[in-house]
Amino acid sequence: MKLGRLNHVGVATPSIADSIAYYRETMGAVAITEPFDLPEQGVKVCFVDTPDGTGEVGKGTQIELIEPCEDASPINGFLAKNPLGGQHHVCFEVEDIDTARAHFEGQGKRILGPTRIGAHGTPIFFLHPKDMMGQLTEIMETPKGDH
Repeated sequence: MKLGRLNHVGVATPSIADSIAYYRETMGAVAITEPFDLPEQGVKVCFVDTPDGTGEVGKGTQIELIEPCEDASPINGFLAKNPLGGQHHVCFEVEDIDTARAHFEGQGKRILGPTRIGAHGTPIFFLHPKDMMGQLTEIMETPKGDH
């Protein structure tokens, strides 16, 4: 297994609408996807596109805004401790999700739940923060298209 690029930083928020306004007005973001529900994960998400090293928007690391959309959402617990929201996780790409999962399992890292389809439409899984230097870490198979 080889580490791929940092795909996104997940940011939990009590209001995606307020966060979108912040990224547009305060940070000058110009490309933000339309929010959409991920009912199987109990959240609503959207992505703020950042520029790459050449300034081309949509090619850099993204900010994933995550809002709970039901009482059972795991994001509610995070927001209870961090009512203003904040950094929730980091997400790294890998070429093959099954190889990556076997690699982390072989190292004795705790994987949180099954491999499932994430917000980019590709397979993902999460690694326990206690095994990842205190950071909830998402591992995502590299998308085979633009993103």
